[in-house]
Amino acid sequence: MNKEITGSLLWAGAIIGLALAATFAEQQGYIDGDMTTRIVLGATGLMIAWYGNRLPKSLAPGGRARQVNRIAGWSLALSGLVYAALWAFAPFQVALIGGCGAIIVGMAVTIGFCLSQRSKARTA
Repeated sequence: MNKEITGSLLWAGAIIGLALAATFAEQQGYIDGDMTTRIVLGATGLMIAWYGNRLPKSLAPGGRARQVNRIAGWSLALSGLVYAALWAFAPFQVALIGGCGAIIVGMAVTIGFCLSQRSKARTA
């Protein structure tokens, strides 16, 4: 099996397992529904960071990979920090809208820069 597929399946299994464990803990009265949601969404943020690390390596041409990695690293790290901070401290609606917006902006910057570098490599 492909290394990327294996990693994706591991992430999927881990998030499903975490969601089931959090739901069980909620049913037993150890945590509340808000905490269950925050745990699962925090894990989703970690998954996004993992995919963000993989994205530049799969889209960027060889000679431009260092530039892409630098831009991707900064944009995804900053958006991930904003996402985590909002889910840790902000009210639910603010965390949901602001956190999703931060991740979308980080991904858009990364994908846009990767694609611009790819098009520059094709024209050169």
